Amino acid sequence: MPDLTADPLRIAMISHYLPSASKIGVGYQAHALANALADRGHHVTMFSDSPPVEDARYAHRLVAVEGPLRTFRFATHLRRIDFSGFDVVHAHGDDYWLWKRRAPVHVRTMHGSCFEEAKHIPGAKEKLRMGALGVTELLASVVADRTVLVSPDTRKWMPWVLDVVPNGVDTARFTPAAAPKSDHPTVLFVGTWRNRKRGAELARIFTAEVRPQVPDAELLMVTHDAPATLPHGVRALGRLSDEELARAYASAWVFCLPSDYEGFGIPYAEAMASGTPVVATPNIGARYVLQSGQTGGVLAELDGLGAALVKVLTSSPYRESLRRKAIERSEDFSLDRVIDRYEAYYRNRVLHR
Repeated sequence: MPDLTADPLRIAMISHYLPSASKIGVGYQAHALANALADRGHHVTMFSDSPPVEDARYAHRLVAVEGPLRTFRFATHLRRIDFSGFDVVHAHGDDYWLWKRRAPVHVRTMHGSCFEEAKHIPGAKEKLRMGALGVTELLASVVADRTVLVSPDTRKWMPWVLDVVPNGVDTARFTPAAAPKSDHPTVLFVGTWRNRKRGAELARIFTAEVRPQVPDAELLMVTHDAPATLPHGVRALGRLSDEELARAYASAWVFCLPSDYEGFGIPYAEAMASGTPVVATPNIGARYVLQSGQTGGVLAELDGLGAALVKVLTSSPYRESLRRKAIERSEDFSLDRVIDRYEAYYRNRVLHR
């Protein structure tokens, strides 16, 4: 059996999604973790249905899946793979068929709960799919040697899982030094116009409630599905590169993502690391990242979102206080700290559930 006390480790990372094919946050986090582990000298191989990512510093093995129900079929394909040559299997989904330990350590990260997402997603078919994926998450939490949650409220659906490891942010990239603050009040949004990210709702609230009180304010939306015609003062930026996104976070006066569900909400942490206060609706992830609105930002329901944005935009002392707290809180989400936690789990043969 491989000696886990010696460097480097051979790590099999599993993620159906990667930034090369999807904008889903799980893929970005899996990619960031794999790169960071590779930078520490570990031999990391990513098993994914997505093609290789351009800046990947780890090996890639394509697990190609075709046809409908791809996530479920991806899981059955993984069952046929021999992971015995690895020291660690670290899955970000779809590992529920790996019930016989195929590596000395099997870690599973739960990036939220599909049961919780099923409550918010529209359409009976999608609700059924999310419910089925929720069942697979419960199975995976038993199959893995060690299961971790990215935020504690997810424990509602699997109370036997005790460990919480937040998602990690590259604080060398997302930093206040990435760009100076804009010369006029700006609100930044990162997400989709439709569905649970509620970009359309933010644009409506901004137009009706914020612009009348802050006439020179601008809403910048990093989104790919906004309509061609937007209200005055609202501008769609499309998709940005990592460097462009870091500059957008740092230059904004406030970041707002009024999502009705986030398992963690990595954009909140990225904004805070960039020295930008956050205004968010009180979803599971926002409550955790912002410590229920006590650190680095404000939580408000949709009917109070406009007033919260106006207060942050118009009060420089208040905004500065939130900025300082945001930077301090973001240290808890630094990618280095997250990797330290995972490396400790990899090397600890004692199984904890």
